[in-house]
Amino acid sequence: MARVPPPGSFIPDWHRCKESKEYFNKITHKKKRKNFGLLESPVMPPHAAVDTVHYKIFISGKSGVGKTALTARLAGLNFPNVHHETTGIQTTVVYWPAKLIENGRVLFFRLQLWDCGESALRRFDHLLPSCKEQVDAVLFLFSFTDRTSFEDLLNQIPKWTESSHGCLAKVVVGTKRW
Repeated sequence: MARVPPPGSFIPDWHRCKESKEYFNKITHKKKRKNFGLLESPVMPPHAAVDTVHYKIFISGKSGVGKTALTARLAGLNFPNVHHETTGIQTTVVYWPAKLIENGRVLFFRLQLWDCGESALRRFDHLLPSCKEQVDAVLFLFSFTDRTSFEDLLNQIPKWTESSHGCLAKVVVGTKRW
């Protein structure tokens, strides 16, 4: 696993230049993102070997705020038109290449997105500890069209702050159905 680079150390808009195409071709197929399982990764030729930086991101929020839709959007997948609560835990792996300014080295970011239904978290005590284990970031979702989902953030955030290991990134995201 690669050392985590400091903020501001990436070449901006590198993904738009010709040099990046070789890396992006490994994570796309017919202009769509490839679906990677938990044990899969992009295969690079030896001359273009890259280090991978792993992040586990849990997506938290009330039922119906768009956790599954956001996960699908970030993974480049089709998102569901009809709401149905996620049963258990769904994990989605997303890869994204970036080039460092300092030495020109290319890294792959491996984002493992964890999405768990609210009722499943309440019903099964073992799910939340599994979600918290080795988590790097939590996205707290609320819907702009559901005031109670925003008010519920006051209940969600303390669950993660109490037991966090200090370097947990917490991000609040507002969603809206279109």
